[in-house]
Amino acid sequence: MVKIFVGGFPLEMTELELVQMVAPYGDVCTIKIVRDKKTKICKGYAFLEVADRHGAEQIIAALNGTMLGGRQLSISIKEDEPVVVKPRVYTRLRRPDEPVKARRPRRV
Repeated sequence: MVKIFVGGFPLEMTELELVQMVAPYGDVCTIKIVRDKKTKICKGYAFLEVADRHGAEQIIAALNGTMLGGRQLSISIKEDEPVVVKPRVYTRLRRPDEPVKARRPRRV
């Protein structure tokens, strides 16, 4: 699966309308329109997952830069960021006969 960024579409556009616009060029598996957390208003961009890279490239070639509702579409493949592995931090284990240290109470 290939993740695609789609930006610049009209704010009132729904998921179904966006999929119908892209579907002739590639098979869409998932779609996520990014919305404001409080107001639920569309921010004007979305992420789509397409079945294969060839379909993603067809979508970009056909729709990138086109005008839709007075706005210019911006479509690109979103490359995954490399996973950073953090080193583990080991703590000293307490011996069974060692007393447990009392902790200070938290402030309220």
